[in-house]
Amino acid sequence: MFKRWKGFAMVLTGGMFWGLSGTVAQKLFVEEGFTPGFLVCIRLVVAGALLLLFASFGEKRRQVFGVWKDHESRIRLVVFGLIGMLGVQYTYFASIEKGNAAAATLLQYLAPLLVVVYQAWLKSKLPSGRETLAVAFALVGTLLLVTNGSWHSLSISTAAVVWGLLSAVGLAFNAIYPSELQRKWESTVILGWAMVVGGAALALINRPWNAVGMHWSWVSAAEVIYVVIFGTLVAFYLFIDSLRYVTSTEASLLSIIEPLVAVLASVFWLKVPLGFYEGIGGVCILVTVAILAVRKAEPKVSD
Repeated sequence: MFKRWKGFAMVLTGGMFWGLSGTVAQKLFVEEGFTPGFLVCIRLVVAGALLLLFASFGEKRRQVFGVWKDHESRIRLVVFGLIGMLGVQYTYFASIEKGNAAAATLLQYLAPLLVVVYQAWLKSKLPSGRETLAVAFALVGTLLLVTNGSWHSLSISTAAVVWGLLSAVGLAFNAIYPSELQRKWESTVILGWAMVVGGAALALINRPWNAVGMHWSWVSAAEVIYVVIFGTLVAFYLFIDSLRYVTSTEASLLSIIEPLVAVLASVFWLKVPLGFYEGIGGVCILVTVAILAVRKAEPKVSD
């Protein structure tokens, strides 16, 4: 039982770190002049390199470079890094910059719904009753979130909505595409290299070493470190390691704390206004995630 509570605490802590990182990023964009390109590049390269460093001291350290010796895995890894990892990170931060962390995180959490729709299309079968209910909650939630109950205008910018929906597509892609890689290689190795590949590719385009207009101080440096270390590396490690103690369903349900933290931090820390209907829409999206996270009973984790 102690191990299960330990697993719960790890998921909740990781989710809070993830959720707060979006709000910290919003503060960097609005108050310190940082850009999504710079922050995503630094986040991916540094967090990815540290993951690979940790993997190099693990039992499967040979996989760190061994993955590049397999032709099929090498191609899949590059695609995952460029389209999946870079895609979801950049679109998420771009949505935050154009809107706010609360809306961006909630829109990104439509990803499980997209996975359900894709699987239904792939199998040429209609979604189950539970999945159809999730679709209904998601559609209503999204409409309320982006309109705040007014059908004549959006409550956040069109760009923020588009980037947020694209981040949901990217997250759904990441839930489906790397399955073949994960069957053959350690998760830390796959994610570490995907981050490095995506971050390096963005660096060639964005050139963070030439970035200007950013206000560096002890506070902004600490915020960047938080986003990279706690909001990425530590959060990922806690979530992955927690699966030794809790089931994936339990972890998925508990991870709903991420958008909750993002919303609360945006409202109470950054003073982002949240309309009544926007709040109802956010709740609907969280209900969607909860419905889709509850699957058939899984084997219990041994104490």
